[in-house]
Amino acid sequence: MKILCLLGSPRINGNSSTMAHKFCDILKEKGAEIKYVELNKLNYRGCQACDACKKSYAHCVLKDDLAETLETAKESDVIVLASPIYFGEVTAQLKGFIDRTYSYIVPDYQEKIGKESISRLKPNTRFVMIISQKSGEEILAIDDIYPKYKTLFEMFLGIKEMLLIRGCNLVNEADAINNKELMKQIQLAAMEFIV
Repeated sequence: MKILCLLGSPRINGNSSTMAHKFCDILKEKGAEIKYVELNKLNYRGCQACDACKKSYAHCVLKDDLAETLETAKESDVIVLASPIYFGEVTAQLKGFIDRTYSYIVPDYQEKIGKESISRLKPNTRFVMIISQKSGEEILAIDDIYPKYKTLFEMFLGIKEMLLIRGCNLVNEADAINNKELMKQIQLAAMEFIV
């Protein structure tokens, strides 16, 4: 199993990165091949809405640090998206990658949507969204971005299986690793995900 783990936090040892590493380490122990990408270390632009990926090419035409990661994602069995919540959204680093996944959608997708696959990703690619947030469960209405992305990934990228792992009340850098209940939830989620 090939797993691409995209770390969207600007903090290398931030809570979302810690959670993602815990999840992926368990899968690695079971034989998965993991590639980590710290998006904050890459130099790339967001989607330019040029539509070259719909007219002349089957990939994003921007030649920057994200190009290789976009190609790796196409060959991955699992894509892990890890991010803290900043002002009710994933980080700009992860959002830039998400916007560039527009290049995974085939040119005539508007006629095919709902009838056949419109994605250039491998069939049965699975997504895992790992979110850390300072707020508690009581204000999920503000921070709950998962339903939106789940719908978009299902509709446009053909994702049939998506897992959410969320850590709440994570204020300080080591809060995730010190939260035994959260670490246990991640371990159980990883073990169930393997099956």
